[in-house]
Amino acid sequence: MPIFLPSFAIKIRQLSLFFLALFFFAGCTTNYQELPAIADTKQWQAVIETPSGSTLPQVYDRQEKKFVPQLEAGQPRKLEFLPYPGNEGFIPSTLVDSVTGRPAAPVPVIVLCNQKEPGTVLEILPVGVLILESGGELRHIVVSVPAKPSEQTISPNSYSDFSARYPAVKSILQQWYLNVDARKPTRLVGWKDEAYADQLIQKWVQ
Repeated sequence: MPIFLPSFAIKIRQLSLFFLALFFFAGCTTNYQELPAIADTKQWQAVIETPSGSTLPQVYDRQEKKFVPQLEAGQPRKLEFLPYPGNEGFIPSTLVDSVTGRPAAPVPVIVLCNQKEPGTVLEILPVGVLILESGGELRHIVVSVPAKPSEQTISPNSYSDFSARYPAVKSILQQWYLNVDARKPTRLVGWKDEAYADQLIQKWVQ
């Protein structure tokens, strides 16, 4: 004999299922900061925040677990310069101590390849480190390409190879970072190789 539930009971059941699903999906939100720094393939990983070609910097909000516009004077920042020459992001599971009292932040990375959306996770091959100084603090930017050849647009395999085969790319990156923010004077400290990049990331892995 079929059992018929009152309409009120059916609505309660539907609402219960809805909130259960909502709780499940909320609990499954990826915490990009806590992803492993190194993949199963033994390659470093990068999380993309700002796509190549964008003039609207984005950052990953660790508390909200989402990608949000970078703010300047309380408003979303827009570059008054050329767009990003690569996909900028960070190495997950890393935190760099600040000597000027700023909050600790992950190791920054730029991935030289076609445009990737915020939240894209890539296995990368570091080919050098660009070291800058601004406001009394050093900034180390890991320069990399995708580890998978099918995702590469340039194919250096080391810092020396990068410098020899792609000197124009190296110069573009250097000039872009030195001039992207006219209100924040930035000085070039120098470049380091891929071995230094590995040591830098390992130093700040949590």
